[in-house]
Amino acid sequence: MSQVRLETPPIEALPPPGLSAADPVIAAVSGRQSTWLSLAAQLLKFGTVGGLGFLWDAATVYGLRPLIGLEAATIGAYLVAATMNWLLNRVWTFRGAGGGRPFRQWLAFLVANMPGFAINRCVVFALFWLSPIFVAAPILALAPGSLAGMIANFGLSRRLVFRADRA
Repeated sequence: MSQVRLETPPIEALPPPGLSAADPVIAAVSGRQSTWLSLAAQLLKFGTVGGLGFLWDAATVYGLRPLIGLEAATIGAYLVAATMNWLLNRVWTFRGAGGGRPFRQWLAFLVANMPGFAINRCVVFALFWLSPIFVAAPILALAPGSLAGMIANFGLSRRLVFRADRA
């Protein structure tokens, strides 16, 4: 029968009193969880702001439609919604990140979110083209358009406009 020999680790390898050997692992996992939770919280806030943006978008489309027509109202409404979204994301979702001059940050937000705008409005105009139901009730086209554009906009806004290292 073989003997099992237990070795005692050297004193310097032991954790300080009050900490277990697993604490560095727990700290690493907790750090990663904290990062994911922070990202999830930002995404939830960004989605909430996006939902409000959808309402501003729809209200502007319906308000401008009788004056300038559906297509022009749909384009103009984006500027209103994007401006409101930038403002709320600046003061709530990404508070303190990105710093800089507000006007320059607003322009950076509009430029960075152009891919999301293109996706959004392509979906909206495709739905207008597909069925007169969407022309009669534009809100039915604006909802999927907003959702499609939001995914691109979150990543671009976070990386290019509201970077933490710009605070």
